[in-house]
Amino acid sequence: MDVQIESSWKALLQSEFDKPYFKELTDFVKLEYQKKAIYPPGKFIFNAFNLCPFDKIKAVIIGQDPYHGPGQAHGLCFSVQDGTPFPPSLLNIFKEIQNDLGIPIPESGNLTRWAEQGVFLLNATLTVRAHEAGSHQKKGWETFTDEVIRIIAQQKEHVVFLLWGAYAQKKSEMIDKHRHLVLESVHPSPLSASRGFFGNHQFSNVNKYLKQHLKEEINW
Repeated sequence: MDVQIESSWKALLQSEFDKPYFKELTDFVKLEYQKKAIYPPGKFIFNAFNLCPFDKIKAVIIGQDPYHGPGQAHGLCFSVQDGTPFPPSLLNIFKEIQNDLGIPIPESGNLTRWAEQGVFLLNATLTVRAHEAGSHQKKGWETFTDEVIRIIAQQKEHVVFLLWGAYAQKKSEMIDKHRHLVLESVHPSPLSASRGFFGNHQFSNVNKYLKQHLKEEINW
């Protein structure tokens, strides 16, 4: 199957695109876009991959679902398009960065600048129906994104994986902690942020680890 995706990822994932489950997933997603309002817009489905080629990856943040409100999702987990109010989890992420590194809360919640520096912002499910959280789960996306995580973990060295909340933390079993740094925390949502997300200093810890391994730090 010919999937429009950045060339380094295409080479790595072509065998996955050729599997029967991915054909079924693609047929399902195409039909959903024809019948319903689906987020993100189709051109942004593989935005995380297109903005962060494989060789540039320094850190990985794993989300669950795209945002399901209008004008929000654009293919990067936790990120929203310019001009969109911050969802609560994203605001808490910015608050922790401010507490940790003294960086003021930005005007835009668009995290493209992180992706371009090598932060791979991957949702486990890459599409969703408008106003129906989880509506595209268990259709094949998780099989695909689990393979993406495995490939990163197996073929790269010294990547930082940020696993926030129980869902993301389940992915840790695919990651060799001798080759990579895994930072786990509660989710930044208002329900849990005060139970350990605030004060976890993960953003400064990412940069410490990158510096130790002679990689350029992230400008959060």
